[in-house]
Amino acid sequence: MTPPGGGVARSPEFRLAMDALRGLRQDLFDDAFAYRPLPRRETDGPLVRRLPDRLRRQAGLLPHALVTAAGVLAMLIAWANSADPVVAVLCGFLALVPVLVTLVRPVGALWLSFASTAAVAVVGTTWNDWPWLPGSFASHLTVLTVVAIRTRPRTAGWMWVLTAAYGFVAETVFGWGHLGTNTAPMLVVSALSLLAVTVWHIRRTAEREVTAQLTVTAHERSRRTLLEERTTIARELHDVVAHHMSVVAIQAEAAPYRVENPPPELERAFATIRENAVAALTELRRVLGVVRAEDYEAPDAPQPTLADLDALLANVRDAGLAVEKVVTGAVRELPQGVELSAYRIVQEALSNTLRHAPGASARVEIGYVLGGLGLRVLNTPPPAPSLVKPSPGAGHGITGMRERVSMLGGEMTAAPTPEGGYEVTVFLPVATVTVSEDEA
Repeated sequence: MTPPGGGVARSPEFRLAMDALRGLRQDLFDDAFAYRPLPRRETDGPLVRRLPDRLRRQAGLLPHALVTAAGVLAMLIAWANSADPVVAVLCGFLALVPVLVTLVRPVGALWLSFASTAAVAVVGTTWNDWPWLPGSFASHLTVLTVVAIRTRPRTAGWMWVLTAAYGFVAETVFGWGHLGTNTAPMLVVSALSLLAVTVWHIRRTAEREVTAQLTVTAHERSRRTLLEERTTIARELHDVVAHHMSVVAIQAEAAPYRVENPPPELERAFATIRENAVAALTELRRVLGVVRAEDYEAPDAPQPTLADLDALLANVRDAGLAVEKVVTGAVRELPQGVELSAYRIVQEALSNTLRHAPGASARVEIGYVLGGLGLRVLNTPPPAPSLVKPSPGAGHGITGMRERVSMLGGEMTAAPTPEGGYEVTVFLPVATVTVSEDEA
């Protein structure tokens, strides 16, 4: 393959080999002795959380303790296989140091392990174990495992290749005079260890990707639910706004006929009002067409108000929910948008009670207060909470209620009660209409 701009043609095999060597250099040569201390273990696991505070703080050093214990074990093996005390101490030290270095400089510990293995082979004496003496065997195997855990799977492959190359060179060049070698056992055991670590790496990466995907999916689902609730509210409010705009257009058209010999300026003003109202209706229908779902059908009946609440409570009682209604304050007519939102909030709260607290009773309180409308829907705890099955639609109703309250500039709280039930409290502000003395 000829590179762009000319030059020497390179075959795909050559480019593959160069990429492999580049990966080897990046993994094991570039900044090989960089300082990378082993971080403390997280102490928020299900088992660690049950420990006392002192032990929980020390549990973060468990990986460091395990690596140190493995290094001490390699040192003891080196001591046990050396007859000379001085040689035993030296071989034990050379077996321990590479393992401890993995705690701070993992890649550098690999090269130090090769150097330590060569030094122990020169200092120690053996006729059967070559080129790894018993202590070096345990030390190098520990270093490979720890470095593989602290790096990525590609690095584990390169370490195994270098280990095989070291064993091959040591056997062919310096293996004379030895009855047996242990390169094959080293390659087999290290391959199994590195394979297990690689599988662990792949599974951990997959779990992180799945967790991230689930988080994104949950966020998108929540966002889609919010948009659906807002679309539903917009479709419902379309009828309310369209009704008011139609009344404005009709009154503007009929107003000139109520006055004898109206001036031309007044007729033009009412004509302009009617044209603007009709134009607003047209644009409103276009907006509704944008937010309308494919399976949406326009309702035949008018949008419900608080006057229709008794029929809703009767249907709920037929469904098995004992509910009572309490009205306080002077009942008065409210803006249609407020009445519609109040009706939907009570409807959704009672639906949640049927869905999440079967067998419970509910109480609906409506308070006509100065400056607004207060709602309170309270349900008792279910008789058998352990038999209540989780509902797949949990949480969407609360979102819709909050959107309606936020649209009207109101306030809402929804939380469990100390007795085990659930309470929804809403206040919807209503502008107070002031009447002058002349109009009175």
